[in-house]
Amino acid sequence: MTQNFTRDELVARLVRAGELEVSGEDVAEAATYFDTEKFRFHGPDGFESDYAGLDSYFAAVRDAFDDRSIRRGIVVAEGDRIACQTWIEGTFVREFTQSPAGSLPPNGERVVFDLINIFRFDDQGRLVEEWVRIDNRELLRQLGAEGR
Repeated sequence: MTQNFTRDELVARLVRAGELEVSGEDVAEAATYFDTEKFRFHGPDGFESDYAGLDSYFAAVRDAFDDRSIRRGIVVAEGDRIACQTWIEGTFVREFTQSPAGSLPPNGERVVFDLINIFRFDDQGRLVEEWVRIDNRELLRQLGAEGR
């Protein structure tokens, strides 16, 4: 575990950070769960980003999807890392500008982002790195853009 946090505390911080990013209820609080200067995101197909890029992605998700929710499944913690299943859901009602295929028009359907994440924390309990795996083909099918 990181220096000052138990496994349960880190999991609680991870859950809260995800809830804030998905809901958008308090962007300033969400940022406190990250080292916004050092954070690095490693996504599918070699996609790399910093905290500003992650924040921009979640803003696009919030803009495109209503009735959003996030839940975590199996959580495994070792040292400064937590791996978990994550499901982000929402109803696709407005253009999604940051899909894997670029901007897509809404289809009115419920969409589930089915993710496997690995997170790394610093000694202050802030997220400094994230690796994500998602089946982009399945996501694009749900978004109505199969084959793109």
